[in-house]
Amino acid sequence: MNIKNYIESIPDFPKKGIMFRDITPILAHPEAMRYVTGQIVEFAKKVDANLIVAPEARGFFFGTPAAIEANIGFAPVRKPGKLPRETMSVTYELEYGEDELQMHVDAIHEGDRVLIVDDLLATGGTVDAIVRLVESRKAKVVGIAFVIELDDLKGREKFKDIPVLALTHYEGE
Repeated sequence: MNIKNYIESIPDFPKKGIMFRDITPILAHPEAMRYVTGQIVEFAKKVDANLIVAPEARGFFFGTPAAIEANIGFAPVRKPGKLPRETMSVTYELEYGEDELQMHVDAIHEGDRVLIVDDLLATGGTVDAIVRLVESRKAKVVGIAFVIELDDLKGREKFKDIPVLALTHYEGE
């Protein structure tokens, strides 16, 4: 399946000069959603993951159904103040400033084999922060899966020792 047929390119969103890759059409087409989910499930099995971790909100779209289909756990990563129990936090650098992510402290256990799932790999900053959260719990990131990789931003280079799955690629567009 050519997954690009289900991705809309929106120029100048959210600001001028940005080409936004909208994955929501995948959600509207069950055949595309089944394809994406199936690819992530195969990858989860290949890397022997026992837990999927995904950031809000677009990572949830693909991580949750893949976890269900693979019969493994799912743990959400959210912005501060969104999770009700005790959390752990990580801050990370943005282009202008920094941001923070949180996860329940009991979401990951020592020895877990974690697959991180998100919609898009650009510079890799968000996923790098999630890797640090996972590793702080003495768990291992065994793979990272994305629907889209923006090759020219070279985010993959942050994860030299971690297998990466990207279902489609864009460069300089």
